[in-house]
Amino acid sequence: MAVMMPSFRKAARQVLFRFALASLLMSLAASMAIARPQSAAEAAPSTSGPVITYRKIFKSSYPEFTEVKVWRSGSCTADIRSLDDEASPQSFQISATLAGKIFSLAAQLHNFEGVDLELHRRIASLGQKTLEYENGSEKHETTFNYTLNEDASRLQDILEGLAREEMDYSDLQRTMRYDRLGVNDVLIQIESDYAGKLLPEPERLLPLLDEVASDEKYIDMARQKARTLAGKIRGTA
Repeated sequence: MAVMMPSFRKAARQVLFRFALASLLMSLAASMAIARPQSAAEAAPSTSGPVITYRKIFKSSYPEFTEVKVWRSGSCTADIRSLDDEASPQSFQISATLAGKIFSLAAQLHNFEGVDLELHRRIASLGQKTLEYENGSEKHETTFNYTLNEDASRLQDILEGLAREEMDYSDLQRTMRYDRLGVNDVLIQIESDYAGKLLPEPERLLPLLDEVASDEKYIDMARQKARTLAGKIRGTA
């Protein structure tokens, strides 16, 4: 028996080492799975098929540069910044219904092929806007300062609204993480944008609003405002 003990202990140590290593590998795999994006809004956009781009450059304003891209699948990106900043497009998802409306309005404008939307009158500069349609080798675009075309105006309102919505979402997400006292100010801005019907799909904000409303680390005023606004968006307030 005395001769067998060292071998037994060595084998036991090997089994324990292998078990510990397996547990560590499983833990690492689980943490990597958690770190991966879980929602369509966080995932990389599906960039196949036609894409409509709205670009606005308005120097000395804020933001100076706005670019929204919408694919028929509903995948979108928004790049909102100063002209001197590096491009940093953020991905998000809109409904198939809204994406279909955007492409329908573009189709009524012949996908911007040979379309002149400019007013051609002397008015103040309101920023250079560009509407662009691209599908493989096919590409058309039109640029204007101001237009009276109703379809173009509706399309512009939706695409600028998506940019506004993305700014609200990003501002709320940032303050929730880094500036809890600033959450109430952002909610006031979102409330104003919602009341002005500037947000094409405010439902996208509901997960953040619900989180603020239910989390006691935010001030009562912000929690109540988030709860009320979420109720309005859902049509229950």
